[in-house]
Amino acid sequence: MKRFHVHVAVEDLAQSTRFYSALFGAQPSVEKSDYAKSMLDDPRINFAISQRGSTPGLNHLGFQVDSEDELAALQTQHRKAQLTVLNEGKTTCCYAESEKHWVTDPQGIPWEMYRTMGEAQTFNGEPELAPVAAKERTCCAPSCCTPGSAAEAPKAKACCG
Repeated sequence: MKRFHVHVAVEDLAQSTRFYSALFGAQPSVEKSDYAKSMLDDPRINFAISQRGSTPGLNHLGFQVDSEDELAALQTQHRKAQLTVLNEGKTTCCYAESEKHWVTDPQGIPWEMYRTMGEAQTFNGEPELAPVAAKERTCCAPSCCTPGSAAEAPKAKACCG
């Protein structure tokens, strides 16, 4: 079963965490110094926010799936539809071990298709950076798939969509 995924870059993580906790009526299931994630069942959504140097606003959308077969089916569906697929394979991102691929919509919004296989101790599997340096590291969308760069259509279409 798919779970809709939304990731928003924020300026003030604590303020945004309070807002979204009130909005959803639930505390985040994961809280880090630069990231929070709420796994909601009603609506079925994986909603993440991070304070890592990205321009505030929508970072990316996606679908989280439960199995390798579901992920493979999505990738087949996207390739059959002649979408350009950036296959990342197994990776570490957003405090999780996962397997994923990306596509980018016509507006330049990256879409992440992934399954989570376990937790990671750091945001992207690398040693934890000092707070200032960590904020300079953006979310895990490949640089050609992130808003701002993805909005530059020729490069984004060649990479992710």
